[in-house]
Amino acid sequence: MPEPLKNLYNEALIENLGDRIFDHYDSFDKKTFQQSVFDKNWHEKALKQRMRHIAECLRLHLPDDYKKAIKILKPVSSQFSGFEYMFFQDYVECFGMHDFKTSMPALAHFTKYASSEFAVRAFILQDEKRMMKQMALWAGSKNHHVRRLASEGCRPRLPWAISLPTFKRNPKPVLAILKTLMEDDSEYVRRSVANNLNDISKDHPDIIINWSRQWLGKNKNTDRLVKHACRTLLKQGNPQLMMLFGFSTAKHIEVSSLRVPEKITLGSNLEFSFSIRAQKEKLGKCRLEFAIDFVKASGRLNRKVFKISEADYAEKEKDVSKYFSFRKISTRKYYEGRHRLTIIINGIEKASQTFKVYL
Repeated sequence: MPEPLKNLYNEALIENLGDRIFDHYDSFDKKTFQQSVFDKNWHEKALKQRMRHIAECLRLHLPDDYKKAIKILKPVSSQFSGFEYMFFQDYVECFGMHDFKTSMPALAHFTKYASSEFAVRAFILQDEKRMMKQMALWAGSKNHHVRRLASEGCRPRLPWAISLPTFKRNPKPVLAILKTLMEDDSEYVRRSVANNLNDISKDHPDIIINWSRQWLGKNKNTDRLVKHACRTLLKQGNPQLMMLFGFSTAKHIEVSSLRVPEKITLGSNLEFSFSIRAQKEKLGKCRLEFAIDFVKASGRLNRKVFKISEADYAEKEKDVSKYFSFRKISTRKYYEGRHRLTIIINGIEKASQTFKVYL
């Protein structure tokens, strides 16, 4: 198993942080700061709990005046990069909600080195209108990290973050930001826009279908963005989007010779194969996927869809081989029981077979 991410917060990181703060604030007690971080409860804390704990310890050892503390932390943060340094933003979220004018430039600065996408959400929840005006300003920034923050920070369903219920119900303020960034020069920014639109699609599929119709065909960059934004709806086999992206109903394609092992053990690979054949002269444009209905702890099934390939096939038939790993991972837990594998072409289920997983 890989090293837990929370262990990135080790003694070397905290010692280096203390040294850099001392360079800008000679009253900083590095030793006491380290002791406060690595307290008796440290080992029990998860990743985000450790992040929050470091921010709280910084509060204890920096000036009580928030503006003075931020003045110290700004140059310090520029010497570190990576998500593990998001405790700078956490400091703003914890102790700067009362000072919008100081906090906004701080978050814009910090996001250049570690994203401020989590911290801005507390400000959105506190004063949505004021914060979305700020996001609109950030969308016009010369810095691509700041422009990305304008999109990523207002995602209705940002992973690992508090959700934004208002934007789940009505994404109109978010769409105004995204429209500005649709043709951004940075792929990094456009990827965030696509992820935001994908979030919106889970609550408002019709909005994203109409949005896709408006933007598809403008240029290669926006086409790629729109395709990525529609990935959830495509996995759901949305017929309108299938047609929009040129995938027919695939009634002319048959699936045969589906081979799935009767049983596998946890930790091994599920290897399967099948053949597809067109009743017409060629297969044509195909989106090949497979779904696995995983057995959950309750005994119920939970489906996940995985892409195999997507191409315009000139041939009449094709053999396909694939595998899925059932090794232990942190993001999914496997249970013993009878699962089901289904082959999907252009959003239509074509063949399926069950198999059993043993622990």
